Amino acid sequence: MCGIVGVAGNKDAVNILINGLQKLEYRGYDSAGIYVSDKDGQDHLIKRTGAIANLKNAVGDDIRGTSGIGHTRWATHGGVTVENAHPHFSQDNRFYLVHNGVIENYEELKAKYLSDFTFTSQTDTEVVVQLVDYFATKENMNAKDAFLKTLSLLDSGSSYAFQLMDREEPDTIYVAKNKSPLLIGIGKDCNVVCSDSLAMLNVTHDFLELDDGDFVTVRPDSIEIQDKNGNLVENRKPFHVDIDASDTDKGTYPYYMLKEIDEQPNVMRKLSAEYLNADGIPEIEPELLKSIKQADRLYIVAAGTSYHAGLVGKNLFETMAQIPTEVHVASEFAYNMPLLSKNPFFIFLSQSGETADSREVLVNINKAGYKSLTITNVANSTLSRESNYTLLLHAGPEISVASTKAYTAQIAVEAILAKALGEADQIKEATEFNLKQQLGLVATGMQTIVDEKEVLNKLSKDYFVDANKAFYIGRGIDYFVSLESALKLKEISYIHAEGFASGELKHGTIALIENGTPVIGIITQSNTAGLTRSNLEETIARGSKAITIVTKSLSKDGDDIIVPDVNSMLTPLLSVIPAQLLAYYTSLNKGLDVDHPRNLAKSVTVQ
Repeated sequence: MCGIVGVAGNKDAVNILINGLQKLEYRGYDSAGIYVSDKDGQDHLIKRTGAIANLKNAVGDDIRGTSGIGHTRWATHGGVTVENAHPHFSQDNRFYLVHNGVIENYEELKAKYLSDFTFTSQTDTEVVVQLVDYFATKENMNAKDAFLKTLSLLDSGSSYAFQLMDREEPDTIYVAKNKSPLLIGIGKDCNVVCSDSLAMLNVTHDFLELDDGDFVTVRPDSIEIQDKNGNLVENRKPFHVDIDASDTDKGTYPYYMLKEIDEQPNVMRKLSAEYLNADGIPEIEPELLKSIKQADRLYIVAAGTSYHAGLVGKNLFETMAQIPTEVHVASEFAYNMPLLSKNPFFIFLSQSGETADSREVLVNINKAGYKSLTITNVANSTLSRESNYTLLLHAGPEISVASTKAYTAQIAVEAILAKALGEADQIKEATEFNLKQQLGLVATGMQTIVDEKEVLNKLSKDYFVDANKAFYIGRGIDYFVSLESALKLKEISYIHAEGFASGELKHGTIALIENGTPVIGIITQSNTAGLTRSNLEETIARGSKAITIVTKSLSKDGDDIIVPDVNSMLTPLLSVIPAQLLAYYTSLNKGLDVDHPRNLAKSVTVQ
């Protein structure tokens, strides 16, 4: 949440900052701002509420600089106002600061040191920049020492990615990190800072990872890193991001979400090529398989869409690998850890690899000495670096706030891992089918569904646009897909949507069914198909408008959406696609911003 960019030593600094913020808009779009300066003492601060386009339109040709910092905000402390937008500035206009994270003890610091200061915002961030100014003025410190003094006062539970600029040092950016993601980019004749490498791919593809507690001095021709103990770090090796900047563009698509839905068949083919040999045998690191085999229970930890992918994964691991598996919401697990088995193994699912709640769990289990795997879309992300093992999703950049291809990629990778574990032990459920062939069928089936967009667009108009609530129902893994399907609908169309185990309808939920209420039944499992159809009939008797998403072999006359047959464990990869498109078209037909739903951001980097 919140996006950060910075550039030191480039005459095109303004455009670099604006373009970088546009790439990070998925991280927050309540407000945005930039501060730029040059060696002649000219500087500018511009802030606007709303989309980055509002900021871009406010930046005239006279706004120039060679160094600067920028921020796009997802509001935490204080409402959506220009005053609360970043960068924040000190009382004497000397210091400028952008921040991602939460300062837990800002009120105490404000009361102790800054009772005489006049604040212009309601944010915790402004307290930090005023503290820097306080120590620089009252104790005659330079900018670096004043900033370090301020950081030493922040509560250990605070999270931050900071960039600070001092008008008296116009070519220098001071950077500090704790818990929140931040990277330093190594450019040609300049250096950059960003919370996601996607923001700076037009400048560089080479980045330095920052560890918690790092303090960095960034200048056009140098990068100086100090660790949390104040020691200079001289051997931090950069990593290369092998993504073309054009991969982050929408191309001819009106929205990223539609582009990313359409990319899912290719993601399946990519994963098959990456992880399966010509005979369909998974090629997974032997040490990873050995570590999991030594465990007596798997614990999948995730949030949101990734949590729903984990529920499907539970079925895959228990069926193909015969390993007991639990799935937990990260924000709950972090502070209410259940009684663990004697030899647990943890799997973290995260599109970004930066999910703050999951990272809190990972920190705790690392202290306890437990082994872990991160399944993520982002190499060198925090969860990836701090886990023992990583499996990448290879899905390409996912920009839309509503996750689509990352969800299906997570399920596919879980299937590949579960099959590898099961085949090693000759478990029938793992050995009896060719996963490479099945993923090929999934890719073809996905393509068939996305090619039927107009059918789904019409269903959206007929059933959802005028609805104020909707329900997805199913049993077993169809119930898990119902949860994800409802989440997609609610987060981008603002329709109150819920996913329910269809057998639970009679235990209270059916009281919510009214005339015209859309109820979507997902039917892909032969042992529960008749039961879910019966439950749908119960809602129809109460006035619902029913829709069915059914696999071909279980279909009947009158079914609405028929998806191709694949192995029953892999049906979530297909049954979710119509739900993604129904959500997309409902949002579109209601005139909403599909990619930027209100109050949401993509990477949840605060707890």
